[in-house]
Amino acid sequence: MAAVTARAEPRPGLARRFEASILLWAAAAGVLGFLVLVPLAWLFYASLQARGTGELTVANYVEVFSRRIYLQPIVSSLELALAVALIAMVVGAVIAWLVARSDMPGRGLMRSLILGAFTTPPFLGAVAWIFLAAPNSGWLNKAWVAMTGAPRGPISIFSFGGAIFVMAIYSVPYTFTFVSGALELMSSEIEDAAASLGAGAWRTTFQVTLPLAMPAVVSGFIMSFLEALALFGVPAFLLIPARQPVVTTQLYLFFQNPLRVELAAAYAMPLLLVTMAFLYLQRRLIGRKRFTTITGKGGLKRLVKLGRWRWPALGLCLLLPLLSIALPYGALLATSLSRAWGKGPVPGNLTLYWYQWALFVNKPTQVAISHSLWYSAAAATIAMIVAVLVAYVVQRKLLPAAEVLGFVAMAPFVVPGIVLAIGFFSAYAHPPILLYGTAGILIAAFATRFLPIAYSNASSIIRAVNPELENAARTLGCGRLGSLWEVTLPLLKRGILAGWLLVFIPALRELSSAVFLFTPRTTVMTTVIFDLSDAGNYEAVSTLGIVMMLFTFTVVVVAYRVFGRDFTVQRQAA
Repeated sequence: MAAVTARAEPRPGLARRFEASILLWAAAAGVLGFLVLVPLAWLFYASLQARGTGELTVANYVEVFSRRIYLQPIVSSLELALAVALIAMVVGAVIAWLVARSDMPGRGLMRSLILGAFTTPPFLGAVAWIFLAAPNSGWLNKAWVAMTGAPRGPISIFSFGGAIFVMAIYSVPYTFTFVSGALELMSSEIEDAAASLGAGAWRTTFQVTLPLAMPAVVSGFIMSFLEALALFGVPAFLLIPARQPVVTTQLYLFFQNPLRVELAAAYAMPLLLVTMAFLYLQRRLIGRKRFTTITGKGGLKRLVKLGRWRWPALGLCLLLPLLSIALPYGALLATSLSRAWGKGPVPGNLTLYWYQWALFVNKPTQVAISHSLWYSAAAATIAMIVAVLVAYVVQRKLLPAAEVLGFVAMAPFVVPGIVLAIGFFSAYAHPPILLYGTAGILIAAFATRFLPIAYSNASSIIRAVNPELENAARTLGCGRLGSLWEVTLPLLKRGILAGWLLVFIPALRELSSAVFLFTPRTTVMTTVIFDLSDAGNYEAVSTLGIVMMLFTFTVVVVAYRVFGRDFTVQRQAA
């Protein structure tokens, strides 16, 4: 009995270690509230403030939703997003089926090219397509005039159709990623059963395979719709010159002189509500339909033979990387090597001056590059620390209602970047916490923007660690923090690094949040690109774009060499 009693008594110092761990979890919850809850609360509060007096009022809502000048951009945004999502859904699903379920050649190449489109910021694609398809100076239009003798080229990228085109080609990877993943996990037995009953390959595809992949198709449509709805860069580059405002560009105009934060906060609410409604709809649609395949053969898959259509199918698939990678990057590279971009890459116009200017001569550009790297690194570090601690609390159920912390960590997923930026401006552009004008507000905004990616990654890797390992360490006298530090974290190092990179990459090229929060002292590469484009200095724009993507692709290549194809899985889950 004495032995049992002695075993039940807590070891010396165990209570103190446990209390220390509680303080750590509380600190993580506090940082989470600082990053997520405070900006969202201030966003709503700012939308109810009267300008100048601060009194509570609904006048801001009345103004922005009763005037045609503000209502038309909302309609235009919905039309733009719907067109982009439909195109991306159809094209992405077709390419995904060809890559995952057919014997089309070059399927591995297509995956790599789709990844290239996935990591390319759409605003940079918009800049490249200005070089290619501007009405008078675009190289494709000039080539058309030279070949046909027509007075002008047939393409104008500064149009609603031009914006739909650019946004769609960079949204296709969403549907492709979701659908190809679903198809690869799908066994062929049920398709074989349909074939044994007399169904042909195409009938089986449309009546069996695609219905089973429908949740992934719906997810791709919704992600493309929401991305197009919240995107700022492409409309800013292509639709502002065309004088066709959408919600995001109208929000940007509210931040010009005179500054109207209250109207911007009220105007951002529909964007937030539509995002939440579509994600809820996605969960309902997928939750009500249980698409399940039952097999006992380990997921055997048989590829559909295309016969003589194998190479034409590859040719059609290659149109996407041609339009989203080859032509845009060729245009950016040629422009960055030109003294004057309008003349094109001809002898006498080629130069390395703009790379020397950006990397060694122009101090503001060098500062912006440095800021981009360390702001993104700091944001990724903060996001991963918070995500790992919160995910650990949620998975181990260390606090009452721990699931609420997980919900808060995923909340930025439903908040468009431009809306989040307005929330951060409303919360931290005044005392008691004055961050506006400092690096802190950009780092915090980037960390919050991509926190769901970090949290999704952290949850999956912590879930994979058996808690019995920690319990064994604790029975040997190690406290909760000690077992986390000595046992769990060493097992998570690889996954944490992968999550860090998944946050660093999009933070490096984030524009929607940065353009609302930067000042001349806190510029980053994306804001410099935006300002240089506004000034018409497209040679410098192209050079910075190439430099930014070199950083991005270097990180992606290294990550793929270290982590393999699983590197992007957590991003999809987020």
